[in-house]
Amino acid sequence: MLRFAPLLLLLVAAAQDRKPNIVLIITDDQGYGDLGIHGNKDIRTPNIDALAKNAFQFESFHVSPVCSPTRSSLLTGRYTYRTGVVDTFQGRSMMHADEVTLPEMLAGAGYKTGIFGKWHLGDNYPLRAQDQGFQETLTIRGGGLGQSSDPPGGDHYTDPTVYRNGKAVKTKGYCTDVFTDAAIEFIAANKDKPFFAYVPFNAPHTPLEVPDSYLKPYKDAGLPDVTARVYAMVTNIDDNVGRLLKKLEELKIDDDTIVIFMTDNGPQQERYNAGMRGLKGTVFEGGIRVPFFLRWWGLRQPPRMVKELAAHIDVLPSLLDACGVAPPKGVKIDGRSFVPLLKEATAPWPEREIFLQWHRGDVPEKGRACTARDSRWKAVWTTPKDKAMLFDLQADPGEKNDVALEHGDVVDRLTRNYELWFEDMRKTREFAPPRIVLDPVHEDPVMLTRQDWRGPKAGAGKEATGFWLVDIRKEMKYDVTLYFRSPGAATKVTYSVNGRPSPMPIDADARTVTLKAVPHGAGPGQVSATVAADKPFGVDYIELKRAD
Repeated sequence: MLRFAPLLLLLVAAAQDRKPNIVLIITDDQGYGDLGIHGNKDIRTPNIDALAKNAFQFESFHVSPVCSPTRSSLLTGRYTYRTGVVDTFQGRSMMHADEVTLPEMLAGAGYKTGIFGKWHLGDNYPLRAQDQGFQETLTIRGGGLGQSSDPPGGDHYTDPTVYRNGKAVKTKGYCTDVFTDAAIEFIAANKDKPFFAYVPFNAPHTPLEVPDSYLKPYKDAGLPDVTARVYAMVTNIDDNVGRLLKKLEELKIDDDTIVIFMTDNGPQQERYNAGMRGLKGTVFEGGIRVPFFLRWWGLRQPPRMVKELAAHIDVLPSLLDACGVAPPKGVKIDGRSFVPLLKEATAPWPEREIFLQWHRGDVPEKGRACTARDSRWKAVWTTPKDKAMLFDLQADPGEKNDVALEHGDVVDRLTRNYELWFEDMRKTREFAPPRIVLDPVHEDPVMLTRQDWRGPKAGAGKEATGFWLVDIRKEMKYDVTLYFRSPGAATKVTYSVNGRPSPMPIDADARTVTLKAVPHGAGPGQVSATVAADKPFGVDYIELKRAD
């Protein structure tokens, strides 16, 4: 036996030196209360509940009130206003390409990186997941299926069109199952090297499409239709979480893998939410406090509750810390590593304040829909004209009693620090929006959707109009194909590049038209296309393909 001891020691040392794998699961619009372990007696989530019982459960973990902002902070460790992401659509959910992401940092340290699900930080170069550090991608466009980012003709949760490394693929099966299949394939292929598998499911976001086999038990139990559909989608998620955990066990890498389960914001619809106030879109606890479970068996620490205040901005620095990867120089990280809390329950955790804000609009507005809080006190502003509400979360976790008048000094402190924070956010980029880069070397053809158009009349409605902010890398001609609803009468559609119009006559029943070899001058600018009618309306898609 002694002759093999040096080899055994080397193998043990190698195992200890191996960087941990990461499986990060995040769901869409699943609230804190949408789990059995959080007291919901109507929902079935045995796999996630079991994961939580074997994990560090964060009792006070917070995210942004809506999805894209949460995702930008999660992947950069920075407050969302630094990244260019301020909302979820109309060009406001695109993240600046120079943001350095978690997959970029991990890939630089030898990790294999993959995403399987919802990206929602930009659908065109240089903003796509594959442009931002993910080496293997299987994603949907925009904020989800059944939205304006769908391919022409629309899409559904079953047999969706997804994009594998940028190429459209028609799949078979329910979307959450499809993404899990791909994640399992990725994990199995990379079991012998460190990997980062990011699994951002788009369920249970609307539209609430779910297989009948999952829906029937909840309908039979007499739950309202919307609640039954959400719970059915969550149960499907739970089954897929179970599949992921089982694969880690089968491959004998569960001991070497950090597994995180979390959600991106509170629930969109009224239902059980553990007594918290507010829903998605609000900065009350019901909109921003979410489940966060972290299992890391390789740490050799027993599962326990983590009570300290933490947030989405902490995930990146914590995972870098856990993996022994230094953040790049010159990048300001707003979060802090919570790994010391995992290694030792009594580790120091200095008091801190976190700031969360969101509202519709191109540019954030100071004092609108925002909160500043520490481990006890929470100030909430709804509009710039309203005085701050103050809640003592230790005594009033349901945020029922405004105690601002009794604790003016606390309000003054949180107000002052919020204003300093907002000014810091503004200085980062002056809230300048990101641009889609037209460069056929990296993306050809380019498909622009209403997800990313901008303007005061932009949206998904029939009479909406808008424009896309672009940066044309060099002067070039493009064949431009426009997709739109039939005008009902002969008219014309006009494509414009930086105010230079190219009109084209169309028939009453036309739905698409192609303009050949349209010149596009180099530099930043905008493109748009509008159908002439009694009430003009914008096209649904613009496809640009290099013509020279």
